[in-house]
Amino acid sequence: MPSFDIVAKTDLAEVENAVQNMAREMTQRYDFKNAKCSITRKEAELTLNADDDLKLKQMHELLQGHLARRKIEAGVLDYKEPEKAAGQSLRQTVVIRQGIDKELAKKIVKDLKDAKLKIQASIQGDEVRVSGKARDDLQAAIAAVKEMSCTLPLQFVNFRD
Repeated sequence: MPSFDIVAKTDLAEVENAVQNMAREMTQRYDFKNAKCSITRKEAELTLNADDDLKLKQMHELLQGHLARRKIEAGVLDYKEPEKAAGQSLRQTVVIRQGIDKELAKKIVKDLKDAKLKIQASIQGDEVRVSGKARDDLQAAIAAVKEMSCTLPLQFVNFRD
């Protein structure tokens, strides 16, 4: 029985490369000269330290640009609320989302069932497995999921005949 998995995975090695390139560009840019701005990564979490709100917004744009060059969509970033650090500076945590959360998985399964396709969709941990009798039904399911409005970039992997 043909099947495939719907996942939301981010390559953390590419994120690390983007962070390193961003840090290098910040040392060379004139508007970041004499600024105490930095970015650090621990596992799937980034910490942005900026002097003020304007620098923080510039760092957001830089981060999204460098991730886009590495073919990582900006939708994987979950920005937390900026918090005050020492003096006027700000600290913000950015979480890199990995996997599909329960609500989104339920929404995907419900939308696939509402599409009246001859498939079965089941939630398995942080991914959704879709199986059906015909390959055409699975391709129709992929098209239906791509049409959904979802902020998290999804990948379709492990396609088996």
